[in-house]
Parts: sequence; structure tokens; C-alpha cells
Amino acid sequence: MLTKIFFFYLFVLVFISFQERANGAIDGSTKKMIEKANKNGLFLGLVIPNMFEMNPLLSNPNYKSTKVVIDYAGRRFRFGKIYKKPVIMVMSGMGMVNAAVATQLLLSLFEIEGVIHYGIAGNANPNLNIGDVTIAEYWSHSALWNWQRYGDGPEDPLAFEGEDGFTREIGYMKFGIYSTKGEDNLLNNVWYQAEEVYPVDGTPEQTQQAFWIPVDSNYLSLSKSLEKLKLEDCIDATICLTNPPKVTTVHRGTSANIYLDNAAYRSFLYNKFNISPVEMESAGVALICYQQKVPFITFRALSDLAGGGTATSNEADTFSGLSAQNSVIVMVEFVKLLAGYNRKLLNSFW
Repeated sequence: MLTKIFFFYLFVLVFISFQERANGAIDGSTKKMIEKANKNGLFLGLVIPNMFEMNPLLSNPNYKSTKVVIDYAGRRFRFGKIYKKPVIMVMSGMGMVNAAVATQLLLSLFEIEGVIHYGIAGNANPNLNIGDVTIAEYWSHSALWNWQRYGDGPEDPLAFEGEDGFTREIGYMKFGIYSTKGEDNLLNNVWYQAEEVYPVDGTPEQTQQAFWIPVDSNYLSLSKSLEKLKLEDCIDATICLTNPPKVTTVHRGTSANIYLDNAAYRSFLYNKFNISPVEMESAGVALICYQQKVPFITFRALSDLAGGGTATSNEADTFSGLSAQNSVIVMVEFVKLLAGYNRKLLNSFW
């Protein structure tokens, strides 16, 4: 009888545990680990697109793992220190949705003082080179479109245009301009749209519009001291970059769930919006941090020319590893500054 009662209660506990996981609840052991971690104070959050970009950090001598990992909702949160600065790193996965989800989980579960996002990117700026690490002042999501029907033009209103609806203020792209047989094209025009955001200190269910998301001004000021940092320029003894790579502050970067390898669209983004790095995640991180008033910054190393190079190959096949390494070099040195290893420089900015 006692054996039957024991197994009955065991079944109930297991059933409840599975239900909690199915409903997205945090199970008891994971919750205790999170609470214990948060008792240690604030962390710097590192959001990294994939393992290819995480591995150079894991092998960096200035990163010390504490061996603590917390797994939740398909994500692994790794705890460590960079120059004694406590950090939590999480791999987001490809695309804006994955980046936003990983960032939201990071901010919801842990005590985070700021977020750094780093990785590689395509380059839309003809004045920059492969291997350069860009620090963009603003980020946008450039794939939220209102696609206009054929026959309508810039003078015609968009569907649902009006207060808190779609807008023509940001601008549009006309497909006909890129047609080889004239300016008329059934694809017509796409109009770029701002995101609807819900600020943490705003009125619930009342949105604000945001297209250009600024990075944290203090982080940006501090990062300018990294512009003389020496970066890697060779893969091996025979394959080196033509131009020595540099760290550079740029005005704008953009993200979309599109891998850009097209010279015409690359040129359009640069000429229309003054965009330099183009990739698939940073705006997702930026939008979450912006809404929750959390300081953030991004370091994106240019691995290819986004279709602007030769017609026979993509430069990322050759230089993505070197660029990933350069993005880690810059990120680690930035954390070094945040950790207080240059107090004189820090005091001039804060």
C-alpha cells in the first residue's frame, strides 16, 4: 500500500513538472539557480548571434568561465568574467526574432546593467573595408514595409495611412529604377515603416513609433577610445587584408531577416539612409533594450561587401573568421574599460 502511495505522489510530481515546462514556467531548480545568481549583483549581458561568433570569446585569455550555466527555454546562459567584470552570455541564433527573444529572456531573468551585442556584418559603406569593426550610433529594422499596389505612386496615400498607421515619412524604394527594361515594374514601391514600441515606463497598450534606435550615449562616448586599437589583419602567412582594419564609429546600421548579397540594394541603403553595417540581429537587440531603458551598444566587424565585391565569390567565405575575432577583440577591450581598468578615462565620460 505504501509503495502504491509513493508511486502515486511521484507520478503527480513528475506530471506537475512536465506541466510547468509545457506552460513555460520556471521549474524549481532553475528558479533557485537564477535567484542565487542574482544575489551576486549586476551582470553585463552579452548577446551573440551564433557559436561561430561565440567561440573566439570562449577561447579568449581575458574571459574566465565560472563553469555556471543555466538552461531555460532553449537558451543557455553562460556565466563568466572579463577583466573581473561579471558577464552572462547567451547565443541568440539567426534573425531578429531570435535576437529579441534572447535579449528579453536575459533582461527578464537576470539583473543586467547593460547589454553588448557583437558579431560580423555585411558592409554597405564604400569607404570602409573588410575587417573593420563598426560602432553604429543608430540601428533600424529595414524590412518592415508597406508594399504599394501597382498603379499607385508617391502622391497616393498608403492603405491605413493616418494617425498611428502607416507613413510615407521615412521614404520608399522604387523597383522600376532597377529594371533593365525601363522604369515600369509590377513590383512598384515599398515604403519603409517604423516599429511600434511599448516603452517600459509608457502607458500600457499605447505605442510609440521608432525607426532609428540610438545606442547608449555613455557607452558610445567610451567606445571612441577604442578607435586606435590594433586588429587582426591576416588569416595566415599568405592571406592578409589589403587595408589594415580599424575600429570606427559610423552613423547608422540596419538589420533585416535578409542575408544581403546584392550590390544594387547595398548601394540603395547607403545612399538613402547612410547605412554602413547590414546584418540580421542588432535591431532586435536594440528594440528590446530601448523599450526597457537598458544601456546597450553593438560591435559589428565587416566580413563582406554585401554584394559589392566580385561577381564570383562572397568575401565572407574567406574573412568571416578573422572578422569574428576582431569583433571579440573590440568587445573585450570595451568591457575592460567598463570594469574600471582605466579610471582616468572612465571619469572623463561618466
